[in-house]
Amino acid sequence: MKKLFPSLVAVKRITCTVARSNFAEPDLEKLARLILELGGLINPIIVRRNGMDAYEIVDGDFEYYAAVRAKEIEALKGETIGAFILEEENKDLLLEQLAILRKTAITENPIVSVVTQQSSSFEQRLTNIESRLENRINELKAEYTREKQALIERVKDVESRIPKPVPLLEALNTQDKFKLAANLKNAGLKPQIIEKIINGRDLEQFASFENVLERINGLGEKTMIKLIDKWQKYL
Repeated sequence: MKKLFPSLVAVKRITCTVARSNFAEPDLEKLARLILELGGLINPIIVRRNGMDAYEIVDGDFEYYAAVRAKEIEALKGETIGAFILEEENKDLLLEQLAILRKTAITENPIVSVVTQQSSSFEQRLTNIESRLENRINELKAEYTREKQALIERVKDVESRIPKPVPLLEALNTQDKFKLAANLKNAGLKPQIIEKIINGRDLEQFASFENVLERINGLGEKTMIKLIDKWQKYL
């Protein structure tokens, strides 16, 4: 008979008849991270084939669920788990060895084992549920933070592309004449005044609002004040 060596089996190819809720999530989390850090389990599980490239847990339910959690954390690093596979040539001896190990584990502290199982089962399930909810909440918070930051960055990018409002005096001197004419019209200026402003700046730029009033006939102080007030609104 050839010597027994563990094989690497894909975690997703394994099924388990024991519920995950039977085990404390904090313990699974701790072992899962140790598996990822060490690169595997120091205690291989035992599985039997139940289909083509499919396996079922014979022993090592806790280790299996820790490996499942490791795969949830890092899919690539936690893709496989070390396992002894029951084969026709070795299953009798392997199961006999397993039975002895289980019997020894039970007889070492039978009272503690039974009492612990009976008294803490309900509390353990509640703890597992709370732990899994907490993990999920933390994952959602982290996702929300990432999305919020991404949204802030997009808003900043959009804001950077929006033209900044041009002060009135600068616009009178430099803005495209068609755009300036449209803005002045929206601000309530008459066409003849608009034409005078455009023609006047072509001759010489306006030095101040007072200079605009001096050079543009028909443009009064009240109209100028209204134009300044409305300018930002119509940009």
